[in-house]
Amino acid sequence: MIKSDKIIIVGGGSAGWMTAATLINQFPNKDITVIESPNTPTVGVGESTLNHLNNWLSVLGIKDEDFMPYTDASYKLSIRFEDFYKKGDGGFHYPFGSIFNNDLSYGKQNWFFTKEDNEYCYADFINTNMPLVNQNTLFKNENNELPNFSFKNDVAYHFDATKFGNWLRENYCKPKGVNHILDDIVVDDIEINEDGNIVSLNNKYYADMFIDCTGFSAILMNKVNAKWINYEDLLPNNKAWATRVPYTNKEKQLEPYTNCTAIENGWVWNIPSWERIGTGYVYSDKYVSDEEALNEFKRHLDSKGHNYTNSEFKNIRMRVGIYDKIFLKNVCGIGLAAGFIEPLESNGLLSVHQFLMYLVKVMQRDGGNLCQYDIDAFNFASKQFFDTFAQFVSTHYALSHRDDTKYWKDISKKPYSEIGKNLTGINYFEKDFDVIMTDFAIFDDSFGSSYITTGFNFDAYGKTENHKIYDTSPQQFEKIKKENEYRNDLVRKWNNLAKTKDSLHDFLKKHIHNKEL
Repeated sequence: MIKSDKIIIVGGGSAGWMTAATLINQFPNKDITVIESPNTPTVGVGESTLNHLNNWLSVLGIKDEDFMPYTDASYKLSIRFEDFYKKGDGGFHYPFGSIFNNDLSYGKQNWFFTKEDNEYCYADFINTNMPLVNQNTLFKNENNELPNFSFKNDVAYHFDATKFGNWLRENYCKPKGVNHILDDIVVDDIEINEDGNIVSLNNKYYADMFIDCTGFSAILMNKVNAKWINYEDLLPNNKAWATRVPYTNKEKQLEPYTNCTAIENGWVWNIPSWERIGTGYVYSDKYVSDEEALNEFKRHLDSKGHNYTNSEFKNIRMRVGIYDKIFLKNVCGIGLAAGFIEPLESNGLLSVHQFLMYLVKVMQRDGGNLCQYDIDAFNFASKQFFDTFAQFVSTHYALSHRDDTKYWKDISKKPYSEIGKNLTGINYFEKDFDVIMTDFAIFDDSFGSSYITTGFNFDAYGKTENHKIYDTSPQQFEKIKKENEYRNDLVRKWNNLAKTKDSLHDFLKKHIHNKEL
């Protein structure tokens, strides 16, 4: 039985302080301590989140206006993918929120509209976030002028992850009783008992349960001999160059979405927060040296008109994969110390709060005391979530038709279905072979996969290679045409409404960044 009356979290940053905040919120009577190194900087390259974060914020009672002014934050409504399908493909969005439905809907053609010549416009979805994205505006929709758009649930955030961790520490955790110690943990001074459990750190910090938030070094997980599973065959990238660049036209460049652009040997993220733009190049060093990758990155920044003269470039090695058991003995890994996919689809903090919710669930059964079944249940749920999302991310490569470099040519030859199945044991890819002609969504849609497959021109339901609808009957075609006209009218109406609202910049200035800190 693992007890948890006294818990030590090793490592600060966003993962460490999100862990502390979650545990002190759910178990206010437990003795919770964060030991944070005064000498180890956090990764600190900025953060782009998914709207799933709102569920975690709601559980903790944190409002967006509480933390956003202190974390250089902005709102986000979508993720855009450019040049992933083909070079020069024009890009497409993965908007948050739900698809608009109506009584005229015909199957999942309702997910996007067609042009007047009966050709699919697969990059534009009938989603009420998109008019705001297209017009770069935002409002709270308190009177439901924009149907289906929930300001509470359908927004995510761009912010400084280091500042977010600091805000949680000073404004949430410490006021609620979390202890904070600045010290370096010496690996050789971690005491292990005969059962393989950690007893103490540095021969002076004792606890029942230890949570590893030490990033890629994962010093506690390695101390209890956790087994690492490498996902490099499924996910091709293992390095990143990251930097920050100033705005040259803030009103225009402060956009409500994360932009992801595929280039020679990977892809570049663009995350506009309130004060600056965070950007980085995720690549594979099997295909390009760090020096040449930096040159490719700078060429991309030049093409976008960014001034990086005074920017500092940070090179990061990513360890892609997960431990076979992220809760082993009396140690639980959270954040990078548990596993990492890669930054695509803004999943950096996703596994943090998702794993924490699973941990809370098993700890609630007996005041935090855990039997082996509880630990096994936590490991199973966390691993299944991680594996499914990892395979979802890999579809962005699997569906690409780029072949302009060796990197992209090799990606197009990979048997992703077999790799995913053999590596994780979860048959996320299996469905595409079984139901491609009978089911509109070829993958598990837990993460909006149909947006991605459609954006890659792989929607698999009644269209030919040149995007024409199968004319199976005059009656069916007439119904589709009628619905198409109705949807186009809605989109025009929503776009006109969006034009009347505040720009994202003005909305943030009015509601968030409107006071001296």
